[in-house]
Amino acid sequence: MDVINLIIIFTAISFIAYGINSFISKKMISEFKRWGLEKKRKQIGGVQLICGFGILTGIKYNFILISSSIILIIMMLVAVYVRIKIKDNISEIIPAIAYLILGILILQSSQ
Repeated sequence: MDVINLIIIFTAISFIAYGINSFISKKMISEFKRWGLEKKRKQIGGVQLICGFGILTGIKYNFILISSSIILIIMMLVAVYVRIKIKDNISEIIPAIAYLILGILILQSSQ
């Protein structure tokens, strides 16, 4: 297995986990409130789940990988923006930046 497939699998599993946690984790529910996104929590969690499964499916179907990685990139750009807007510490912004970079790597590898 090459590095990009490891990145794809890691990112997909992460987004599936984040999506699930958006629905059930009390900590994630409180984070959505802190971000000012409590009313969008279920939609964002659903998109995270779809994106995670899309990235996994994209291993076999390239057009799904492209679409899912673009969605991931958009979500992470918004996440970085929101965290900067609410004045999070850089240590709290780094994970969103890291997933943004992973999304870009996935998109580049799919072309």
